[in-house]
Formats: sequence, C-alpha cells, structure tokens
Amino acid sequence: MQGLMQDVPLSLDFVFNRAEQFWSTKRLMTATPAGVERTTLGAWAARTRRLGGVLDDLGVSADGRVATFAWNTARHLELYFAPPCTGRVLHTLNIRLFADQITYIVNHAEDEVIFVDRSLLPLLWPLIDGCRSVRHVVVMDDTEGCSDVAPLPDDPRVLDYEELLDGASPHPFGVVTDEHRAASMCYTSGTTGDPKGVLYSHRSVVLHSIAVLLGDLLDLRESDVCLPVVPMFHANAWGLCQASVLAGAELVMPGPDLSPGALTGLILEEGVTFAAGVPTIWMGAKPHLAGRDHRLRKIVCGGSAVPKALSEAYRLEVGLPITQAWGMTETSPLATVANIRSDRAGGTEDELAEVRATAGMPSPLVELRIADPESGDPVAWDDQTSGEVQVRGPWIARRYYNDPRGDAQFTADGWLRTGDVGVMSPDGYVRLVDRTKDLIKSGGEWISSVDLENEIMAHPAVAEAAVIAVPSERWMERPMACVVRKPGERLEAAELRAWLEPRVAKWWLPDEIEFIDEVPKTSVGKFSKRDLRQRFADRKLP
Repeated sequence: MQGLMQDVPLSLDFVFNRAEQFWSTKRLMTATPAGVERTTLGAWAARTRRLGGVLDDLGVSADGRVATFAWNTARHLELYFAPPCTGRVLHTLNIRLFADQITYIVNHAEDEVIFVDRSLLPLLWPLIDGCRSVRHVVVMDDTEGCSDVAPLPDDPRVLDYEELLDGASPHPFGVVTDEHRAASMCYTSGTTGDPKGVLYSHRSVVLHSIAVLLGDLLDLRESDVCLPVVPMFHANAWGLCQASVLAGAELVMPGPDLSPGALTGLILEEGVTFAAGVPTIWMGAKPHLAGRDHRLRKIVCGGSAVPKALSEAYRLEVGLPITQAWGMTETSPLATVANIRSDRAGGTEDELAEVRATAGMPSPLVELRIADPESGDPVAWDDQTSGEVQVRGPWIARRYYNDPRGDAQFTADGWLRTGDVGVMSPDGYVRLVDRTKDLIKSGGEWISSVDLENEIMAHPAVAEAAVIAVPSERWMERPMACVVRKPGERLEAAELRAWLEPRVAKWWLPDEIEFIDEVPKTSVGKFSKRDLRQRFADRKLP
C-alpha cells in the first residue's frame, strides 16, 4: 500500500518563489570598494527572473553549464538561482585554483558562458582561448571606487551584464519537473590530480537548505542577518545562500575584501547575527571583535579543524564559542555539526569545550560510519578505535561527473569514502584525527597531526601550526612542526617543546620545530601540507 500524499518536486523554484512572495522587503547588501550597495529580495527576484531571460537570449542550451567567476555579491546570488530555475546548471569556478586547473574544469564541464566580476577578468581572460566550449563572457562591473581598472577586451564574446539584463524579459521559471535534475556543480580543489566534479540535484539542494534551518543543526532563522564569508565558489557556499533565501534571512555579501577589519566592520555596522567562514578568518577577526558590542548569536566554522583554543577564546573574549561544522564538496557540504546535546549540557566548561572541538554529530538524514581502512568493517564507537569516516545520505554524492577516476572513493555498498580518519564516541560525536594521507606512522604507531597541531596552537604565542611527517631512518617517519609566531612574540623551540611535554605522549613530541612566516594555504583556505612537504623535502632524520 502506498501513501496518498501529493508528489510535488523539490526544486529551487519553491525556494525562489517563497522568497519572492513572502520576503520581498528583506535587505540584501553587498560590500564594494565604493561602499555598501543595498537592495531587497524583491528587487533581487525581479532581476533574477530577467537573468533567466538573458540565458534564453544568449542561446544557452536546455541543460547548459553556466559558470561564474565571482566574489560573494548580490549579482552572484542572482546566478545561484537563474540557471537552475530555467533548467540549466550553475557551475561556480574556484578563482583561487591554478590556471591549468581552471582551464581543465571549464573544458571538462563544457561551460557555455562564464559570468565574471570585472575585477577578476585579468585572471580569467588569458585562459579564454583555451576554454573550448565558452561562447560568451559576461562581465559584471564591480570596479566602482577602484583605481587602475583595466579596459575591457575588444572581443565580440565580451558582453555587459547590466546591458543584457536591461534588454531581457522576465523568465516564468517553473520548467523543472524532475527533482533529480542537476541544479549546480562544483569541482573539488584538486589537491591530488585534476579536480573532480560534484553535481548537485534540485532535490539535494532543497533538502540541504531545509537542514540548515533546523534548530539542532545550524539554526539559521528568518530573523537572522547572515554573513557568508565562505566563498560562493567553494562547496556550494556551505548551502547558506539558498538556505537564507528559503528562510527569509537578510544577507550581507562581503565582496572581495575579506580582511579582518572589513569583515568585523560589516558585522558591527550591519547587525550581523549569523556568520560563517574558515578558521583563518576567525583567527584574524578575534582581536577586532573582542570586547565589542555586537549582535552575533552564531559563528560557524568549517573547512579545517577548529582549534579548541580558538573556540574558547571566542567564548571568553567575544561572548560565544565557535560552532564547528564538517563536510566537503561531495557532502553539499553539511555532514556533521558540533552542537551540545542536552545530556551533555551540564558538563564543565572544559568538557563542553572538548565537545565543541569535535566534528560533531551527523546531520539528520546523513548516516556516518567509521570503517577499518583495510577490511572495510565498521569499528567500535568507543572514542578510541580509529578508521576512515564514510557517509551516505540524500545530499551526498554517489559518483563524480563524467570521471571514472573517482570510483575508488565510493564503497561497493554506496558509501562515500571521505579520506578523513576519525573516532566515534558512544553517543555519536565524531572526532577527526587526521586525513589518511597526513597521518604520521612512527615506529609502527600512528601520530595524529591534527591533535598535535591543536596542542601547539593552544600556546599563547602561536598563531598557526602545521605538522608534517619527515623521513627517519630509525622510526620510518617523525613529526616536524611548522610554527608561525604571533606578532612580537619570541617563542623558541625548546620552550614550545617543554609546553608540549605534559600534553602529548612523549613519542609524539616533534623532532624538529621550524618557525616560518606563514603556513601556506590551499585555494579554499586550508593548510597546504603538500606545499610544506615540498618545501622541506630534503629534511631527513636519523
């Protein structure tokens, strides 16, 4: 016997229509060099419908890929909805990738048109002739208030965004009848080999957006003013753009200036209540927020592990701890969130800090298991036994777009192998101990580079730290710590080693401590241990 409920497709049309009908007066702000541009969701919706008409006028095919090369702006939000609501596929290009990776991605996705911020055109234009499928480059002028603006290329492929919008008719949308139809795509950052494409469906995006609003997940609300610092070209902007439009939350788009002063200025001046970004963003912002009168009620952090010391510093100095979330491009990305469950809420502040330092519990509708990397068998939930973190759910990728290379990342029974190593507590909290490729095996025993980094970064004189393995004749591998001092600090290796001695096992103590100016970052703001390994490739220990 089947149920008798209506079968209405879960499409982004529903999200868009709800905003157009109910949230038309809500504010949408974009930070620009000339100041904050202000509009409403109602005006945004009208422009988004005309952008749908632009895609028709340009002759973009029925399921054509529409690429963006842009900062977080109101225009980029228009592009988040117009392509999928007309049946096309939004493709956000990561502006921080290498040139050959961008060219590879555009060609692999077969993008037909690229919408690019004018300030970023000098990065994109030298690659265009190598982008075989691109017929149009639509420039969004974000250079008001800027000096030394380069002239536009004299090329018939180059078109002006606002001129196209002015000449277009509104699109009725409503063409998506299959919720499994592709809505958007994003490529992995390509730290090993060519990037791989993740193709999100309308159904997956809508379900993920609803999940973001859940009180026991991220708890994004209609009353919020949301600042997505996480780039819109990275991992679906963590789903915050679609979820904010669904909820009716007001949005503050930070534009290109992600400096601590600019971001905290937006937080304070625009009354931001909900903000999300990577750890390096919140490390820089803390001195500017500490002791200030703000309206923040939720600070979400992801992309890499949040040091317990940073979260606690926010609790003590800013007034609320950081909420850690974990996921990846393949998980849309919200897989786990470190909220405090009610039966743990009565713990000491140190116990609560330990919970907040975990990756958290699996999101509703997401299943998670810890599997033995060799046998594939699930391991015990004892907060001790480690294994590979594997996930499945309605917003988890089941394969990569047109790329059989990635088949090995999925198990025979349909789980995504994340490549993260973790342990699970008996009540369901995941603690990530490393990436499979970043674990250090010393004398037959595993050392977690993440745990060691967290202890190093707890030192008051340390700004950043990354731990890598270096070859050892005796032990096979030994840990080497690459440490960035805070400005004005004179921390020495012996002092840091003494700090670590009571905090980690003796055989975890790094054999070498190298002080560097900055830990290199990947295109999405994570520590790039690959770069550090290359830098210190000649380092060997007895």
